Amino acid sequence: MNMRRFLAASCVGFSLIAAPALVLAVDDPMEMLPNPKDEARAEAIGSQLRCLVCQNESIEDSSAGLARDLRRVVREHVAKGENNQQIMDWMVNRYGNFIRLKPAFSFSTLLLWSMPVLALLLGLVSAFIFYRRRAAAPPAPPPLTEEEKARLDQLTKDKDNAP
Repeated sequence: MNMRRFLAASCVGFSLIAAPALVLAVDDPMEMLPNPKDEARAEAIGSQLRCLVCQNESIEDSSAGLARDLRRVVREHVAKGENNQQIMDWMVNRYGNFIRLKPAFSFSTLLLWSMPVLALLLGLVSAFIFYRRRAAAPPAPPPLTEEEKARLDQLTKDKDNAP
């Protein structure tokens, strides 16, 4: 009997804890625009914008609070009659180019994407130059002849006998 009460209390407790999370997961009906064409346009714009919390999800796919706020902002701009480019420009001016899921092509993005290839090429060229210089080093001197060895012995003996 005590086990049944424990299970019932656990289910009630879990329901009380999980209920607010389920309510937050439901989209706000006030978030949608009354005109289906405007709503589709707002969703298309939102699918191009990055959720700044989730970072690899669009604001349309994210359930984060900030994404919800950004969806509202997009819908407000659509309702004002702004075109897609004006809305995207406003978002980029406000949040930076990072808000775009697919950033516009520029010199900085070209540099960013080409940097690994440039680093690899620089490393290969450096290694080639290093090994080429090492291979071009002068050869070791030939071994001493018998005459040179005798002269060396004589010089070292004279040095040992010096006062």
